[in-house]
Amino acid sequence: MKKINFTLLLGILILVGLLLNVSLYTVSEVEQVIITQFGKPVGKPVVNAGLNVKMPFIQVVNAIDKRVLEWDGDPSDMPTKDKLYISVDLFARWRITDPLQYFLRLRDERSAQSRLDDILGSETRNAVAKHELIEIIRTTKDREPLQEVILSHTDSDNQEVGLLVPIQKGRKMVEQEIFTAAAEKVKVFGIELLDIRFKRINYNESVRPKIYERMISERRQIAERFLSEGNGEAARIRGDRVRELNRIQSEAYQQVEEIRGLADANAADIYAQAYNQSAQSVSLYEFTRTMQSYLTIISENTTLVLSTDSDLFKFLNGIHSINQAPVKIP
Repeated sequence: MKKINFTLLLGILILVGLLLNVSLYTVSEVEQVIITQFGKPVGKPVVNAGLNVKMPFIQVVNAIDKRVLEWDGDPSDMPTKDKLYISVDLFARWRITDPLQYFLRLRDERSAQSRLDDILGSETRNAVAKHELIEIIRTTKDREPLQEVILSHTDSDNQEVGLLVPIQKGRKMVEQEIFTAAAEKVKVFGIELLDIRFKRINYNESVRPKIYERMISERRQIAERFLSEGNGEAARIRGDRVRELNRIQSEAYQQVEEIRGLADANAADIYAQAYNQSAQSVSLYEFTRTMQSYLTIISENTTLVLSTDSDLFKFLNGIHSINQAPVKIP
C-alpha cells in the first residue's frame, strides 16, 4: 500500500513538474516575447526580463530580439542623374520597437530583412537617380581640394585646374534623404531605422573604361595647357634673348665705331703732324698715299680714263719701264 502511494505521489510530482515546465518561461534582457494562442497573439508583449507564466500546451512563446540589428545589402547597379551606372553597397542598423506590430506583419527576422531589402534598395535607387555622381561621392560640400604644387603655382585665372566641382548637398545629405524616406516606410512594421550608410561605391564595369578615358582626357588637357604655356614662355625668353643680343651688338658696334673713329682721328692727326713739318714731307706723303691707292685701283686688266691734271695721273706720267724708254702720254 505504501509502495502504491509512493508511486502515485511520484507520478503527481512528475506531472506537476511537467506542467510547471510548460507553464513557466523566462525572458532575457536582450529579447521581448509575444504569447500566441492558436497562432494569434494574446495579451500585451512581455518586454521586461524575468520569469513569467503562460497556459500550458495552448499558448506558445515567440521571442523577438530587441537589440540593435544590422542590415547589409548586396551591391546593386543603379544609374545616377548624369547617366553613369555605379555599384552601390549599403548597410543599415535597425531595431524592433513595436513587437506586436512586427509579429503581425513580418513574424520573423528573415521576413524583416527581406522587406528592408525592398524598401532600402528602392529608396537608394530613387536618391541616386536624383543626384549626380559627384554629390554621392563627395562627403561634404565644404571640403577643400588637395591641389598639386605645380598646379597651385600657375598663373591661370581662367583655368580652374585642380578645383573641385561645386556641389549642393554631398554624400551625407544623400544618406539622410534615404534614411528619412525609408524610416517612415519601415515604421509600419514596428521597426525603427537607426542609421544608414554607403559602404562602397564603385563604377560599373561597363562605365569604368569611359570614366578612365575622361580622366585621361582631362589630364591630357592640363598637360597640353602646361605645354602651351611652356612654349609661350620659351618663345618669350627667346625673343628677349634675341632683343638683348641685338641691343648688346648694337651698343658694341657703336662703341667700336666710336673707338675706331677716335683712332682714325688720332692717326690722321699724328700723320698730319708728321708730314706737315716741311714741303718735302708733304710731297712724300702724297706720293706714298698715291702709291697705296694704285694697289687698290689698278689691276692687270684695268683701264683708266684720267684727265691730265688728275693727281693720279701726275705720278703715272713719265714712268720708266725696265726695257723701254720713258712713257710719254700727251
